[in-house]
Amino acid sequence: MARDSENAAARDTAGGRERRANPALTSRAAILAVVVCAIALSLAYPVREYIAQRQEIAELQAEEREARKQVEQLAQRKQQLGDKSYIEREAKRRLHYCMPGEKCYIVLDGGGGNGQQASPGGPASRPPWYETLWRSVETADRPR
Repeated sequence: MARDSENAAARDTAGGRERRANPALTSRAAILAVVVCAIALSLAYPVREYIAQRQEIAELQAEEREARKQVEQLAQRKQQLGDKSYIEREAKRRLHYCMPGEKCYIVLDGGGGNGQQASPGGPASRPPWYETLWRSVETADRPR
């Protein structure tokens, strides 16, 4: 038996070949891996730029929709301001203008609050901010 193993070893070395275990990574596999990595790296930047451009396009489309809405609102406002009756109503309401032949009255009641008065028996109006501030200072100054 010892001779058989010697003969087999001699046969393997006689042909000039020695028995080796196959390496896990051959040179072909290494070259293939390098090529795949190079392709992936060369595609990464263009794909990133493509995604960024698509996002920018979506943002610009949203801005365009907003601008179109604003243009529509401004067109309606322009049409409204072109209406003579609207201008007259606004002049009467905001500027207290009177048309010739009309008698206009402005009531000054001293309330100064859009013509709304506090109803009697309703909740009391809040004091001015400086009174509230002063009361809080006086309360904090009192000994406990």
